[in-house]
Amino acid sequence: MSAVLDPHGHAGDHAHDDHHGAPTGWRRWVYATNHKDIGTLYLLFSFTMLMVGGVLALGIRAELMYPGLQLVNPELFNQFTTMHGLIMVFGAIMPAFVGFANWMIPLQIGASDMAFARMNNFSFWLMIPAALMLVGSFFMPGGAPAAGWTLYAPLTLQMGPSMDAGIFAMHILGASSIMGSINIIVTILNMRAPGMTLMKMPMFAWTWLITAYLLIAVMPVLAGAITMTLTDRHFGTTFFNPAGGGDPVMYQHIFWFFGHPEVYIMILPAFGIVSQVVPAFARKRLFGYASMVYATSSIAILSFIVWAHHMFTTGMPVTGQLFFMYATMLIAVPTAVKIFNWIATMWQGSMTFETPMLFAVGFIFVFTMGGFTGLILAMAPIDLLLQDTYYVVAHFHYVLVAGSLYALFAGFYYWSPKWTGVMYNETRGKIHFWSSLISFNVTFFPMHFLGLAGMPRRYADYPMQFADFNWIASVGAFWFGLSQVYFFFFVVLPVMRGKGEPAGQRPWNDADGKGAEGLEWEVPSPAPFHTFETPPKLDASATRVLDALPSHVNPNSGAAH
Repeated sequence: MSAVLDPHGHAGDHAHDDHHGAPTGWRRWVYATNHKDIGTLYLLFSFTMLMVGGVLALGIRAELMYPGLQLVNPELFNQFTTMHGLIMVFGAIMPAFVGFANWMIPLQIGASDMAFARMNNFSFWLMIPAALMLVGSFFMPGGAPAAGWTLYAPLTLQMGPSMDAGIFAMHILGASSIMGSINIIVTILNMRAPGMTLMKMPMFAWTWLITAYLLIAVMPVLAGAITMTLTDRHFGTTFFNPAGGGDPVMYQHIFWFFGHPEVYIMILPAFGIVSQVVPAFARKRLFGYASMVYATSSIAILSFIVWAHHMFTTGMPVTGQLFFMYATMLIAVPTAVKIFNWIATMWQGSMTFETPMLFAVGFIFVFTMGGFTGLILAMAPIDLLLQDTYYVVAHFHYVLVAGSLYALFAGFYYWSPKWTGVMYNETRGKIHFWSSLISFNVTFFPMHFLGLAGMPRRYADYPMQFADFNWIASVGAFWFGLSQVYFFFFVVLPVMRGKGEPAGQRPWNDADGKGAEGLEWEVPSPAPFHTFETPPKLDASATRVLDALPSHVNPNSGAAH
């Protein structure tokens, strides 16, 4: 289908008008190449996987509510813990951030779309068979993989056929991540509007640019580790089998060389979202923009030299323990810079506390607590006692649930008026926030004490002295899970159906016009199907469009005022 172009390269009167409207029906979603549609697909997929992973988590907490075996046998319990981790990391958190990247990066940098639209479609649809394979492994002979989400040898060498399905699914998800990352890098480096230099980009675009490089660097490492596992299982190699001269600890080194940058892959885009939300509701510019960019880059670089802090108990020499201990403590410095900058942004700002700001402040508070427990675990002598206890479970849930997930919620509440054209219900948003915050802490705070008392993780049963804190944690977990169901039915569904107050073009700005800044607030709400078909002309700060575009350029473009 070709459009007739005028001498300036614009579609002429005889062009097919269907390029400007959204296609309809199932073809719109299956063949989607529009970054907004693909972003929506990613977000719906990730929420579905969040619910699946959440059901597994509630299975774990139901079993641990009382001492003794209640509902599941230890083998199924281990399948639950393994699949909960894999589904949450690779199916819920990472795709959600890719969804935000798809929706927001072209809008934020003044691009018409992502650089590789068809590859964008492919990278999304790869996730569906991978997710089905992961979840479907429960129905294979011997049940789902039960080696822990880290897939440590020698356990992986003893699993049934579901292990192979899991490895295949991880390969497909990795390929999807790499394609998405290439797309994001090329879009940001090549498609920014004239006048938007790298150091004028929104922080969300910066954090994703750095995250995309991390993904390209470490996903092949994971692919290598699980491929070596596969050949150990079926082709007679002995990479991780001591009987043939292999070393199971080598697997841990390879896995965590991927696994530690992976942790930052899941938190850097969260930092980006919080860096957008906090200035908007403090009615101030972000404090220390350049230091935020450098801090993000420092975290990414340092993430490659701290991997073995997960392995203090593997018989590492003291020299190695000291190096990884100091390197891990060093990474706290750029993270602290970020937290300082957010607090300095809020300092003496005209703050209002709508739901996005509540989640952003909740993120800063709870993520900082998770960071402190991380510092404690970085101390090799303390880690020897706390390794593989519930203290570790508490630490990484404080960083990943109250970190990544809260930032995703903040981003949803902040940008959904731009996506849907309607405002969510503020009261319901606040109920969701307070319910999530309290129930999260009821669930995971007691786990610190369980870990300090010596309760090991991934055990289906425990002695009587751990009963009270486990009961409290289980009650909190069910409350937290129900809070997210409430969020979907009472916040997300109404705005998806267009029910709510119409959202203005700049819904977060006060009477003086202060508030959210950036090109995404230059387009109408809801954002038109096609935006910025002609690169916008920016002001000096690269946050505003200077003049309305000529009307003949694109009747549906949101680039004009």
